[in-house]
Amino acid sequence: MVSDLFVGQLIIDSLATRLDITLSADRSGFAGHGTVIIGETMVSLHLFKSKSLMNVSGPSIAAVCRKTVQSPKSMIVISDSLSHKVETMHTRLGGSANGHNGVKSIISALGNDMNFHRFRIGIGRDDTDAATYVMNKLSSHERHFWANEGLDLLLSGIEKVALQN
Repeated sequence: MVSDLFVGQLIIDSLATRLDITLSADRSGFAGHGTVIIGETMVSLHLFKSKSLMNVSGPSIAAVCRKTVQSPKSMIVISDSLSHKVETMHTRLGGSANGHNGVKSIISALGNDMNFHRFRIGIGRDDTDAATYVMNKLSSHERHFWANEGLDLLLSGIEKVALQN
């Protein structure tokens, strides 16, 4: 089952497959690296999925950031967003966690440095409790979207970040 809570991990898997980057397991998560062409831009891309629960994933993500890109400004965090419509992506550099506990954990682990890119993946929201809602299974349409046209949208965002750095 892939729930809304794990849409970011689904996207990392889809990126790895599309860009032919092998993810290998270590004690903190699954990581891979490749020099790839995104759009017309050559990008040195590090992918990482933490093995930690989302709410405490910050330390493992910060450790990978320090070993790879060194500056949080070169890091992109993919997170779910209850505030955005399903199958949308909103990007920004810096700012608060907007109540997202995983992003709060990352900010804390980076010594309160909020200067990293966020790709907020819309999962929508209904009238149920937020904690219950994020555990709902992604529809087959949503899984297909984030492995295909949604992934194209995400790759365009990665290219924009790469051109800024």
